[in-house]
Parts: sequence; structure tokens; C-alpha cells
Amino acid sequence: MAKVKAVAKKTGSHAVSPLAPRSYPKLPPLAGVRLSTGAAGVRYKDRTDVLLALFSPGTQVAGVFTKSKTASAPVDWCRASLAGKSARALVVNSGNANAFTGKAGFEGAKQVADSAAAIAGCRPGEVFLASTGVIGEPLPHSRITRILGDLAEESSADGWRAAAEAIMTTDTYPKMATATTNIDGKRVTINGIAKGSGMIAPDMATMLSFVFTDANLPSAVLQELLGAGVKPSFNAITVDSDTSTSDTLLLFATGKGAAHPAIAKASDRRLNEFRAALDRVLLDLALQVVRDGEGAQKLIQIDVSGAENDEAAKRIALSIANSPLVKTAIAGEDANWGRIVMAVGKSGEKADRDRLKIAFGDQVVAEKGERAAKYNEAAATKAVKGREVAIAVDIGIGKGKARVWTCDLTHGYIDINGSYRS
Repeated sequence: MAKVKAVAKKTGSHAVSPLAPRSYPKLPPLAGVRLSTGAAGVRYKDRTDVLLALFSPGTQVAGVFTKSKTASAPVDWCRASLAGKSARALVVNSGNANAFTGKAGFEGAKQVADSAAAIAGCRPGEVFLASTGVIGEPLPHSRITRILGDLAEESSADGWRAAAEAIMTTDTYPKMATATTNIDGKRVTINGIAKGSGMIAPDMATMLSFVFTDANLPSAVLQELLGAGVKPSFNAITVDSDTSTSDTLLLFATGKGAAHPAIAKASDRRLNEFRAALDRVLLDLALQVVRDGEGAQKLIQIDVSGAENDEAAKRIALSIANSPLVKTAIAGEDANWGRIVMAVGKSGEKADRDRLKIAFGDQVVAEKGERAAKYNEAAATKAVKGREVAIAVDIGIGKGKARVWTCDLTHGYIDINGSYRS
């Protein structure tokens, strides 16, 4: 048993992002959840790469997944399992995405689920799976299944940071968030972990994230809360415009916290505080993913207003956020607002050149179809020199608005992805 726990827990071979949190939150034990991590040698050596979470009977689950047409076997498994609404176990591995692996991929997923179900004493459909790593390589599922028994015996209510570390790939730091809130005056807790660094783009930004609460909420309520919560968080971030095969966000509710009245609808006002806390956790995790974008040196917030409608505003914002020219200009601390003009124009959304207004921070750099009358190159450059950069664009034709986040594009992104399989 000790061998599973004794393995070092590396946080990746790359330097920790300069945008990483200065300290990590300590996630408290959560009633109804037990965790364990171990080293199966799926791909990485000398580090943990498997997470096992066990849940109390009655745990409810909701999830959102990648929109990729080449989704992984674990994504297909989870989508099918959601119909059962209950969860007893979660198994996550890093190093291998189990995507584009044919029938063997599904069989590997099934073997892991069957093994975990036997250990947890539940149906395979109550086991949820996620895999992250290289696409197209067969999953060595037997390496995972052979350690699940030991992991179950060693599981405990602690170990949230270890759990966040076990699911990392090119991440440079573990991503965690927690919140305490109330449902009708009864205190409940929300804990969340995530991984993600590259291949990040909405919808369902490419990553894995798992959120847990001890609240007593049915699957249908969880699903509605989660569906709404991802829109301004995980669906509003992008690192490189690439959507993964493996995006998975699961929300588990054990019902083992403080007793509160039964909630049947997500619109119940007694959920207002819980909804706000859940949204904060989701946004916290999503922004940690962007801050750890591969090679990232700057976090970029893009606000678009005055668009034809909100949907148009978001498409314009993402056109800016995903532009390599915009992202490299920010990396070079060049206040090249012409690249913003370009990105707005290529979005395909309605815009009027002569009504467009662009600002870097507080500095208006372009308006009325030309460079701003009070344009100040030094002030504009200063606005893109910090670790966090704000870009605001007013389209000037309507009331649509949107906010998205991205990061700059540096040589580090090429270095990491050029040697990803090496």
C-alpha cells in the first residue's frame, strides 16, 4: 500500500507560470467524498497520474462536455452514465487521453469502470471517467485497474491538492477553489479542482474540472445550475482556439452536509447564495486555467460592448482573443491597436468602422474610424506592460456585450507543444 503514496508528485517539467496564485487554498474535507491518488505509470514516470474519488450512496451528478465530434471514450462513457443521475466513483488518469483509440478505447474505459464499480460496490454506470494526455495512443488500462484497490483502501477526506496534481499534464501548478455558502440558512461547502493549460477554447473550454458539494440537490437542479454557470466562466476562456477531445466538467452533490429543505427547482430563491458561490468557484477555476496557458506571461481580459446582440459580442471578443497577431503583440508589449481593428473586422459580425472605439486599459487608442485624437503612445504601451491587460471594444451599434479571457502567445507555447510527445 505504501508504494502508491510514496511516489513524488511532480507539478510538471516547466517553470511555474508567473500568473500562478501566490498561495493555494486549503480545501476542507467534504462529507461524502473520499480521495486517493497513485502512480500507475500511464505515461509519466515518478509522479502520480491517477485520481480515485469515492462517493457516499445517493450522490447526484451533472456534467457538461466537449462539443468535439471526435470526443474521447471517457466522454462518451460519462454522457451515457449521466442518464442514471447517481455517482459512486470517479476515476481520472493523466498522460493518455484515450481518444481516437477505436473499440479498444471503449473497452479500456469499460474495464476501468468495471473495476472501480466492483471496489465501490455499485453499478459501472455510477462510475465516471476522465482521461487527459496524448491522443491516439491505446490506454494501458491494466496499469490503472491494478492500483484501484490500494487507492480505495488509502482513500481519505483530505488530499485535495494531491488530487489536483494527479490530473495535471502540461499544467505548471494545481488548480483548486473552495467556497462555503448557505441553502436556507444551512451551511454547505463547494470544492473544485481543474486541469488545463493548452488546447483551450470554448465551448466547454478544453480541460478537466471536478466540482463537489455536500449540498442535497437532485441531478436535474445540478444540471441547470452547471449549464448556466459555465457560460460566463469555462465557456468564456481561450488559450489557443483549439477544442479538445476530452473536455469534461462534472458536478457531484453528496447530500451529506447540513440538512436543508428539499430543493426541486434551480429557480428556487433559496438557492441564490449557493448559485452565486458555485459561479464564483467555476470562474476561479476557469481563470486559473487561462493563467496557466502554455507559455503564458499575461492574462488578457477582453470586453466587447455595443454589438448587435450578446452572441455577436461574444463572437467578436473571441475573434480578438484567438488572434495570434493580437496575442503576440501583447506578448511583445506592443500596443498595436490595428490588430484589434483587424480582429473585429474578420469576425463576420455587424460592425461600423466609423463607430468603433478601442481602449487599452484607460487609454482610448482608436475612435471614429481613426486613431484617437488624444492618443498617447507611451500611455498605451504602459497599459499592455503589466501581467494583466484589459482591452475594451465598443462596436457602437447596439446593446450586446460579452467578456472573455485569454493569455498572450509566447515562444513558450511553441517549446511546450513542439515537444509534447517527446
